Order: sequence, then C-alpha cells, then structure tokens
Amino acid sequence: MNPNHPIDLAIVSTSILTGADLAKVQGVVAIDAGRVVAVGSSDSLQELTARARRVIDVGGATVVPGLIDAHIHPILGGEFARGADLSGVTTWDAARSLLAEHAATHSGDGEWVLGWGLDPAVYGTRPFSNALFDGILDGRRAYVTFFDGHAAVVSAAGLAAAGLSGARDLPGSSRVGVDAHGRPTGMLFESAAMNLVSRGLPERGFGERLDDLHQILTQMASSGLVAGQMLDLGTPDALDLLEALEERADLPIRLRISPWIMPGDTAEDVERVIGLQGRHGRRWHVHGVKLMMDGTIDNGTAWLFEPDTQGESRQPLWTDPLDLTSVLRRLHDLRIPTATHAIGDRAVSFIAEAISRLPPNGTVHRIEHIETIPDGVLDQVVASGATTSLQPTHCALYSRADHSDNWSQRLGTERANHAWRTGDLRRAGAVVALGSDWPIAPHDPRGIIAAAQTRRPAGRPDIEPVQPQQALSARAALEGYTSQYWLSVGETGGTIEAGARADLTVFLDDPLETDPDDFSSSPVLLTVVDGEIVVDNLAAVLTQGATTP
Repeated sequence: MNPNHPIDLAIVSTSILTGADLAKVQGVVAIDAGRVVAVGSSDSLQELTARARRVIDVGGATVVPGLIDAHIHPILGGEFARGADLSGVTTWDAARSLLAEHAATHSGDGEWVLGWGLDPAVYGTRPFSNALFDGILDGRRAYVTFFDGHAAVVSAAGLAAAGLSGARDLPGSSRVGVDAHGRPTGMLFESAAMNLVSRGLPERGFGERLDDLHQILTQMASSGLVAGQMLDLGTPDALDLLEALEERADLPIRLRISPWIMPGDTAEDVERVIGLQGRHGRRWHVHGVKLMMDGTIDNGTAWLFEPDTQGESRQPLWTDPLDLTSVLRRLHDLRIPTATHAIGDRAVSFIAEAISRLPPNGTVHRIEHIETIPDGVLDQVVASGATTSLQPTHCALYSRADHSDNWSQRLGTERANHAWRTGDLRRAGAVVALGSDWPIAPHDPRGIIAAAQTRRPAGRPDIEPVQPQQALSARAALEGYTSQYWLSVGETGGTIEAGARADLTVFLDDPLETDPDDFSSSPVLLTVVDGEIVVDNLAAVLTQGATTP
C-alpha cells in the first residue's frame, strides 16, 4: 500500500475482531475501493486516519466481519407473506379472531382473504383442514400459508374458484388433502399443490413489489446483514425486479442467487437455470442451484427412514430420487455448487451419499436444514465432504423441550431428540453456516446468534432450551454468519484483514463477550457493504441515551 495514497474510510475502535481466529485488537480498519487495505494497531492509527477522506471513531463498539444470512427468500417471501400475519399465534381462537378482523377490513367485492405464518400448533389435536374458517369468513375465498411455506389451507370457496374438487396426480409428496370420501379438506401440501390455487390469487403491481423488496433488504441491512444467499429465483421476473431496483440505487445488501430446480422440471428447465449462471448486477449475482430432496416434518412431507407417528413423511419430493442425482451430477460436472433442502433423516442420508459419489473437482455442495439425523447419518454428512446450513430459530421458535409441539409429536421422542444438531456437526468437523430462511423465521441475525447459543428464543430464559447440548459457542455462532458461511460455498472470506472485501458490521456490544440475550438487542451502529456505509446509526444510538461506545 502506497503510504502517501489517500484512502476512502478509516473506522477507529478499541474492539476489532480480526483474522480467522476473531482475535480482538484496537486500532483502525482502513478501507479503500471496497477493500480492507490495512488493520492498523494503535501505533499506525495516526498515519492511517490522516490519509482517510472520512474517519469514524466508534470508541468501544465492536467491529466484526459483515454478517451473511445463508438462507433467505426476499422475493418469494414477499409473494406469500401477504395478508394477515399469523406469526407467533398458537391458539385456535386467536387465529380465527385475527383472520376475522382482517377479513372485515378487506371486504371488497370478490376480494380474497389472505394470511401467512400459520403455526400447526393452532390446530391442537384437530386435523388440518379449512374448518379454521368456519363461521368467520361467510363463504369468502381464503388462502393462508403455513409458517414453513410448504403448505396452505384454502376455504371451500377458494377451492371452488380453482376448480379443485378432489385429489390430483402430483409429483412426489405434493398432494391435495382429501378426506375419507375423497373430498378436499382445504389442505395443499408442497408447491405443486399450492400452485393450483396460488396462481389464481390477485397479482400485486410491479411497483408495489419493488417497494416491498427494497424495504425488506433495508431492514436486513439495519439488523447487521451485509449479504444473503437467496435460495430460489422467487418469481419469473425476479431478475427484472433486481435490475429495476438497481436503477434507483445500489441494493442495501448483496445477494447471491441460487435458483431452484424442482421435481417435475424438464431438461429444458434445467438448462435454463444453468444458462442463468453468471448473470449479475452491481450487488447481485446468480451462482449455484437450489435442489429440494423432501418437504417438511410439520406437514408430513419430509422423507424419513420410518414413517412419522401419523404414518406420513414416507417419500421424497422427487418421484424418482435418482432423477435428482442425475441433475446433481450434471451441475457438479459444470462446477456449479448446489444447496439441497433435506430435512428428514432419509433425505439427508440420500443426498450425503449422492454427494460422496461425485468425483472431486473443487465444487462444494451444501445440505440445508438437517432437522433430524441419527449418529450414522451425521457421520455420512461429514464423510461426504458436504457443507451444511442450519437455522437455529426453527428449533428455538417452533419446537419445545417437552416435545409438545407438532414437529416433535410427529417424530416421536427418539427422533425429536436429534433436533438441529449444530453442536455435534461442528464438533465432528463439519462446516455449519447459519441463517433464517426468512420469511419462515425472523431474519435478525442477533436473535439467531443468541438462539444458537441458548437453544431457545432470545430474551426468554423462562423457556426450557431444546437439546441444549447442541448449543454453539459465541465464537462458533458468529462464525456461522462469517467465515463458516464462506466455507459453505467453497470460498474464503468473513475476516477483517488486508485484502478482504470491506464488509463490516459494528455492534454496540461484543458478540463474543456479551450475554446472548443482551446481544440479541444490541444496537447496530454501522453496516458497511463493499466499503460503503449503508446503515449509520451511530448518532441515533448516542442521541437515544445508549451507553457511549
């Protein structure tokens, strides 16, 4: 580095987590042209700050490598997170009350009643059906997605509008729910079934969707994220949305987009996704592919070695799972990394074995979710060379230590005790990236980093932890958003050192030393993407009377 050359930015702090070991130093992070050009100690502080066009002194606030969410759906999520927000509602009466209130304020002629975030806990011991709407919607068309995005419940009028009067022949575990007489119950399981109704829902305007996308990406940046991996294409015009958004301004965070290839997709569909690889804007690029091995345990569409307690979760999403391995091999030969949704133990085992059989060529493949696996399958994952991506808040928010939740009830005690084995995977040497799967769970990384350590919702010490032996250390949790993320996609990054991308997050508190519950609400002072400050809350935090950093 030329000692006389001006630099764009210098961030001064007494708490900078640097290098692969996140060692704390005090001094300055010097940034120029989107890269870290130096991490200076106190001795070089004066020289580096003197050359900077802008100097920001954050005092004792902690500068960490920029946080990256390994699994988000910012465009697709905007499509189904519509209408009444049922997130966090766990009782029948509360859900019906909220839906009735929403319907009363959306009573236009022919208007659909929409909702999202429905927790299976709402049904209690009742069977899943559109009885949820009885007596409150008066024959209205209604479509409500479950919290995991893998099922929806539709009113009788909504089914009639879609022409659904019975079962349909659909690929894999996708199905239209029917009763003993073959009449539809209102339940649609997995995308092939959900699409039978969702394609007829009212469309939102391009401008409205553009505003919503910008809003969610801004919220993500405000929570400390610098980037996210978008594991779908979202909608047919997703890249048009991104291009239009960049005509306004740079995206608040970077997006790595891995479009999915779904069961039933044709050879032409596969080649189309391959052809998208490398397409990019300023802060987004298409790289990688998402595959789907199974569905979810909550809806009985996962793939387990033994059926769940209701006799379900017996098959993969792909009618012939060998078709998926053929697609995987084609992508591998082209050196296209994949991320495969695999939740049930048999699904995880199958994809781990498929990955282990690929000839080494430097391409890294990742397994998403891994919700329940016995020791033998965990060993398979590690031996396969696959990396992993897990979502700690799926465990903390949607399962319970006493196994009273739907997920645990469906699995039974033994398999429920193998819940989200983040600790065992790390101890066995696996790469474990972390994320939210937004909108399935909140995207705020502070709460997720806390839940990874506590195995319960952040700020709720009254709730018993779920399998606390699987807790991550503070360091491992932070690495899940930084260096482990980059390893999970076969790249290097997630450190603050000379030559690194200038992606930084500045928290008021040190995530390695602060109580996890306290850290979950620690103010984000700065979010820096490619050397540009996209979030600056330093003055606001001080004005609100927070402790001076």
